Amino acid sequence: MSDALPFTLLAEDGPARRGRLVTAHGTIETPCFMPVGTAATVKAMRPEDVAATGATIILGNTYHLMLRPTAERIAELGGLHRFMNWPGAILTDSGGFQVMSLAKLRTIDERGVTFRSHLDGSLYSLTPERAIQIQHLLGSNITMVLDECTEFPATPDAAFASMERSMRWAERSRAAFQARPGHGLFGIVQGSVFPVQRMHSAEALTRIGFDGYAVGGLAVGEGQETMFMVIDATVPALPREAPRYLMGVGKPDDLVGAVQRGIDMFDCVIPTRSGRTAQAFTRRGTVNLRNARHGNDPRPLDPDCACPVCRNYSRAYLHHLARAGEILSSMLLTQHNLSYYAELMADMRAAIERRAIDDFADAFAEQQAQGDLPVL
Repeated sequence: MSDALPFTLLAEDGPARRGRLVTAHGTIETPCFMPVGTAATVKAMRPEDVAATGATIILGNTYHLMLRPTAERIAELGGLHRFMNWPGAILTDSGGFQVMSLAKLRTIDERGVTFRSHLDGSLYSLTPERAIQIQHLLGSNITMVLDECTEFPATPDAAFASMERSMRWAERSRAAFQARPGHGLFGIVQGSVFPVQRMHSAEALTRIGFDGYAVGGLAVGEGQETMFMVIDATVPALPREAPRYLMGVGKPDDLVGAVQRGIDMFDCVIPTRSGRTAQAFTRRGTVNLRNARHGNDPRPLDPDCACPVCRNYSRAYLHHLARAGEILSSMLLTQHNLSYYAELMADMRAAIERRAIDDFADAFAEQQAQGDLPVL
């Protein structure tokens, strides 16, 4: 167990784990889902509404915040928690993925990454040390090492070279991190879709020693079956006593399958992005509120959901908002989606405590397969 970021396993059901992570900004029950607040905001949501969904930790991003408004300005204003009025814990991604996916004219070498901002073309340099410094200025409860997000698909040789560089950057990130109670540093396993490389990466990170371990470089087009294969190959090589975080994942069935395989923490833009495009997650699958079939439907979006959206608004009204392009559509559907994700995680925690996660997964799949409610 980490002294700085205590993690306790409360129950296990096969590889699945029920845990508790203690930070300087609150306790996190795992498995958990972290809403994405990339630029110091969870889109279409007030912080108090995010908390009301059941979320106790959110994600911010080094790349976006270093560009605008800058980590130094946020530090001057009291840190990211105060700046965005979020009292709970914050995990910050180190920016490696965004450098690969958004930045212009990037150059990667042993020192780090040099790139031009996607906002105005300004030149920046991001090294492992600078990534750790930025996250320290933000006041992150969980800091991520800088890694190279390997392109997919990649040859074994290219993936190995990328992974080895990430391991060297991880060691430098560890050396730059300033340990303090309630704050920790996570390493990131890389190695593309190659099990031997993933195991090698996990073992290298374990030797360095981190407060938690992330599985990165997935959800980049490899497909669910391959993703689960990589998790199966990686998890046994990770320390049992530390939390495990699957980065950038995913859809509800991704979360269920990954929890069954021993993952504790997740983040993804899917529930918030879907909310802004009139897509809602329910116990019977995904619903597109733009479809005409909802126009006269007085029923709630999900009759088994206790969130304020399902208690107070009809499908017909949500359909109207979506078709009219009203901002309230994004707000309500995002609130529902985050509530659904939080409840899904709570249900899985309870199932693990009962040692019934496989039964839960079977029932979940069966209910999802039923499809949406029939038209009235």
